[in-house]
Amino acid sequence: MKRKLKIDKSVNRSVVLCETTNFHAGKLTSRKLTEDSISFRKAWKKIPFFKRGAYQGADKICVIYINRNEYSRARRSLDTLEFKIRERLLLNVI
Repeated sequence: MKRKLKIDKSVNRSVVLCETTNFHAGKLTSRKLTEDSISFRKAWKKIPFFKRGAYQGADKICVIYINRNEYSRARRSLDTLEFKIRERLLLNVI
């Protein structure tokens, strides 16, 4: 009789780390996470036309996802970014 494959509880537990409408801020954020060896996923979502007022007219938003287990390490990594870049990020709190 074969046993069932055990999967770690943290598999596919991605959470949103931050969002930004600024291309440069998204690029620098992903570069910093890569330098600190933090795995992440970056996705550009289209904003519907009538909701663009909430995003100052931007048509796309960059969303960066990370594993829930690496959240505190990623936040410490983002705290080392310049203030101009950090103020353009909308950081989520878990």
